[in-house]
Amino acid sequence: MSTTDLLQHPRRNLGIRYRTQATRFMKLAKKDVERKHENLEWAEHNARQSILYDFTDQENWRCLAKVKVERIDKDGLESLLMDLFQVLGRDPDLLVQIKEADLIESGQELLEAIFLNDPLDADVWFEEMSDDEITTFASRCRTLNFTDQRANIIFGRRIERLLKAGKEDLFISLVPHLLAHRPQNHELWLQLGRLHERRKEIAQSWLCYDHVQVLLPHTLERDRFLSRMKGKMDGDDFKPWSAPTISDRKLFLEKMQKLARIPSAIDAKNELHSPDKVLSDEEKIAILVEDEKYSEAFFMARSLAANGEQWALEWIEKIRELIA
Repeated sequence: MSTTDLLQHPRRNLGIRYRTQATRFMKLAKKDVERKHENLEWAEHNARQSILYDFTDQENWRCLAKVKVERIDKDGLESLLMDLFQVLGRDPDLLVQIKEADLIESGQELLEAIFLNDPLDADVWFEEMSDDEITTFASRCRTLNFTDQRANIIFGRRIERLLKAGKEDLFISLVPHLLAHRPQNHELWLQLGRLHERRKEIAQSWLCYDHVQVLLPHTLERDRFLSRMKGKMDGDDFKPWSAPTISDRKLFLEKMQKLARIPSAIDAKNELHSPDKVLSDEEKIAILVEDEKYSEAFFMARSLAANGEQWALEWIEKIRELIA
């Protein structure tokens, strides 16, 4: 990476600086035995900061893993791997790999195996993908948990790389799985809306822009889109168009709610009541929010509001602030 590239990525540059500092403290720990413990503490602090500023650089993870091994910190190394698993979508297959493992002995090898199979850099990842592996990746995306913002970013870059390679249909099919878990990602919603608009998939475009305007009312993306449509309708070659019906909007939001669904406490709390007692929609939303299932609660509230339930509008605002 050139100096110009680094200047354009200040957080990445800070990640490198902290990693460099961590490496220096590790060297000092080997030279100064009396202050080894103190220097390793500083090395770990800086290595943690390097990941905080740039979790997409595999070298930062390697650096912290080395510090953990030097400190013979098995629990810390396990915690690091678990954190990496979250970044990679909490894949249950990865969790099995650390069971019964001597992490001080094999933790770094396990880390390298993970990076070999699942590089964090989207370009490196794509270069190693065959058509069959892309098909497997698509299936995997439909089962992973992307509520962690870092996982959303990593997989978002991967599917954007697929789009760059001309795989529009695959991009469109996978993006909702990311957006369902992080509906506040307005940039990805905009990208999807513009892609639909370019493909003349007008109803889908409107739904995306509408969601952006719900998240950020001041952007007026939906209103600008409607203005563009009105301008096109003034031409002779454009068929009259109207926004999706309430039924269409409700179906769309219910689909997103379903994609966002993570096993929650709703069913368990329903079981505490008698068969005659069923939780109301508002109680379900409240439970989801209490459970920090904000994405599912948000789409459920929007679906109810689209169906005329005015009380749900207040919940939309509350949840929007929580996920902002």
